[in-house]
Amino acid sequence: MYPNPQAYDRGVMFNPDGRLFQVEYAKEAVRRGAVALGMAVKDGTVFAAHKNIEEPLIVPESFEKVFRVDAHIGATYSGLVADALHLINTARSSAQSHRLVFDEVKSIESVTKDISDYMLQATFYGGVRPYGISLIIGGIDPDPRLFLIDPSASLIGYKAVAVGTGAKLANDMLSKERKDTLSVEDGIRLGVKIVKKVNEGKLTSDHIDVGYVQKGGEFTILKPEEIEKYF
Repeated sequence: MYPNPQAYDRGVMFNPDGRLFQVEYAKEAVRRGAVALGMAVKDGTVFAAHKNIEEPLIVPESFEKVFRVDAHIGATYSGLVADALHLINTARSSAQSHRLVFDEVKSIESVTKDISDYMLQATFYGGVRPYGISLIIGGIDPDPRLFLIDPSASLIGYKAVAVGTGAKLANDMLSKERKDTLSVEDGIRLGVKIVKKVNEGKLTSDHIDVGYVQKGGEFTILKPEEIEKYF
């Protein structure tokens, strides 16, 4: 005899159809989040994300959607802000601990696997919930690399990917317009174009975060006045 059907909503256990409702709910939180994307291009990796600022009194600079994880690694996300900040700090700790112990940078894939393993723990036990974000991590390693971790802790490598509200349109545009031959400059321009398109062009440079890492350089986050030229 099966437990009360509501029990599957409250705990992290499979229902008779093999579904994890808590993971599905977390994925819905991602779908409702503001769009974020990453792409690997010829000479680097680019991130762009919509900062969904609805209250006029918010200071735009206090709300981040693109983050520097290490000198060669960046990240962006869609979903719950607090969950994202916690996992970004976890990724930074993973990268910094490796650097301190081994005196070398940690590979992007190793950092990503650490976060995936960490997120997986939240799908095993009752009394916890999965993280309500999809995290895009990428950088130079020594070639451009990009990975996506979803709330189920699945880890997949991509050439380009978008998550959040409007992800289907954004991924369609990436499939058509993103090419291996694009430069970082072209990638930034395409990323801003896609975020604007998803939001029907009703954005200013204060509402978009852009970051990139280029071969031979370190991860850089653009200021609003630097993003303005891509509008």
